[in-house]
Amino acid sequence: MNCKVWGFVGSVILIFLGGLGTALGATAPTPAISIHLGEAGANGPSVAMQIVLLLTVLSLAPALFVMVTSFTRIVIVLAFLRQALGTQQVPPNQVLVGLAMFLTFFIMSPVWDSIHANALEPYLAQKISQEEALSQAAKPLRQFMLKQTREKDLALFMRIAKLQSPKTPDEIPLRIVVPAFVIGELRTAFQIGFLIAIPFMIVDMVVSSVLMSMGMMLLPPVLVSIPFKLVLFVLADGWNLVVGSLVGSFVP
Repeated sequence: MNCKVWGFVGSVILIFLGGLGTALGATAPTPAISIHLGEAGANGPSVAMQIVLLLTVLSLAPALFVMVTSFTRIVIVLAFLRQALGTQQVPPNQVLVGLAMFLTFFIMSPVWDSIHANALEPYLAQKISQEEALSQAAKPLRQFMLKQTREKDLALFMRIAKLQSPKTPDEIPLRIVVPAFVIGELRTAFQIGFLIAIPFMIVDMVVSSVLMSMGMMLLPPVLVSIPFKLVLFVLADGWNLVVGSLVGSFVP
């Protein structure tokens, strides 16, 4: 699992670096980096500018992983779950983010397998160019995002960009697919979070009503409702239900 995870991260970084090298006019067929202190040629930017662009790509890599994978939906739903339970910082943020990351790697494993087989291995074997590797790597990501994206969201960004309606999904540019996918993930995450919060909200209302009827208005209802919500969540095998629903929501 660790090798596959780090292989996935390394392959995507390699593909982005390869695309940047192509944009800068690099001609080396292998992902080697050579730094010279001479003057920049007339056909390419200076070494300092290349280093700045490389660091920019590396700094944006985590955001790219978050935006084009299932991580956004999972981490938002888990945050809603913790808030509905009312347990403050339990589970802590590190646990929720770690669980979201491993669930993301589990869900995205078919996409990684496709990228590894069709883009990374041929590129490292020097069978395809950097442009072809980028194109092959973008296909499974595009298919994954389009399966989770509504046509309404795609039409919104197509209208904002003043582009004509494409004949096939492959003609939709990534600059349209990615933001449409993100707002779709936010919408779905909020829907799941609302459904999770309803039973816990009912428990809070019942506890608050019972305390008021008993005249115990000085006792915070949260202190009494938290144990009942925890018992309800544990007896219903809540983690199994939440994780199973999250993973199942990505199945077309």
